[in-house]
Amino acid sequence: MLSSWLAFCFWLSCFVVFYSYFGYGVHMWILRALFPWAKKNQAPSLHSDEECPEVALLIAAWNEEDFIREKLADTKKLNYPKGKLTVYIITDGSTDATGDIARAYDFGDDIKLEVHHKDGRSGKQAAIERVLPKVTAPIVVFTDANTYLNPMAIRNIVRHYKDEEIAAVAGEKRIMRKETDAAAGAGEGLYWRFESTLKRWDSEFHTVVGAAGELFSVRRKLIPEVPAGTLVEDFYMTMKLCEAGYRVAYAPDAFAEETSSANVKEEMKRKVRIAAGGLQAANMLKPLLNPFKDWKLTFQYVGHRLLRWTIGPALIPIILVLNIILHMQLGGIYTLILIGQAIFYLSAFFGYLFERKEIRLKMLFVPMYFTMMNIAVYRGLLRLFNNKQSVNWEKAQRAPVKEQKRLTQNVH
Repeated sequence: MLSSWLAFCFWLSCFVVFYSYFGYGVHMWILRALFPWAKKNQAPSLHSDEECPEVALLIAAWNEEDFIREKLADTKKLNYPKGKLTVYIITDGSTDATGDIARAYDFGDDIKLEVHHKDGRSGKQAAIERVLPKVTAPIVVFTDANTYLNPMAIRNIVRHYKDEEIAAVAGEKRIMRKETDAAAGAGEGLYWRFESTLKRWDSEFHTVVGAAGELFSVRRKLIPEVPAGTLVEDFYMTMKLCEAGYRVAYAPDAFAEETSSANVKEEMKRKVRIAAGGLQAANMLKPLLNPFKDWKLTFQYVGHRLLRWTIGPALIPIILVLNIILHMQLGGIYTLILIGQAIFYLSAFFGYLFERKEIRLKMLFVPMYFTMMNIAVYRGLLRLFNNKQSVNWEKAQRAPVKEQKRLTQNVH
């Protein structure tokens, strides 16, 4: 009787973990295939130059002197009507030459430029909220100083606002790559390609559930108030708009590229702070769990986000323990599964060791990155409980741009 109960818990846990990471995508693919209305949210036509709304591009740049010149040069290439784009560079707390470099940059008459600075560091969201009252454009686009946009990014974002139900638009995040990428970089790139597919399906089904801060846009009049201390303000902001009854569209033809993390240590640093922010957001967004208000939103939020941040990682060690017990009691298939788990985690461990010695084996990228993601959730939870995750996040070092392949070159 005990063995049967343990076996039931084991298989149920396996199903939940599978669904958390892969099953939701399969489920969405099936829904799109069965229900034609799940593909209704297609991008409208582009605005003419006369129709294009004014846009504010906000770039929070804390100590970004290594990136800001190329960021500004990249911004100058944006294809948007003359005089309708204003760039706000916010350098609050910077102690390097970021502000001086930005002020000296010449956009000509095509793009307006404002540089804002305040001594003292209060976090990215505080810096943005300090400048937002000065923004009059109806559309606000947020992007990071170390990311690079394709020339048509702004045009491809604003066309979605022809639909009044759309309150925000999420761009696509892409990782620059090279053949000798570190395991962290290769795993990061693979993760974001998978995540981009899910966002496209989410948008077609109902709404994107959370935007990445590298590139997203919001209607100025609808920007919600973000509580002080919020760690993932981009996710919180877009989900509050969904809670209010609006939708977030996805614009895969508006993309932001950034270099991969310099190494596994730097990628883990980034994952831990994101995990802490995701767990904090889960506590702040409890109204999204009410399926009677918007069942499609609840289904997407739980399936795409909440399970991956909470129950999925919690069940992984439980599955291992149950597998060991069932192997000892019943053997058979449970022995084979235990061997498979051992091979998977050993692959992750050796992938980590080889990465530290700069030996790259592609077959080890996936188990290492998957294991690292889940360890990051536990570490993020500890930092959140111990109140050690500040809004002034320590930046993860990225690989140099010159070593990466720019996908946006010659892309219009």
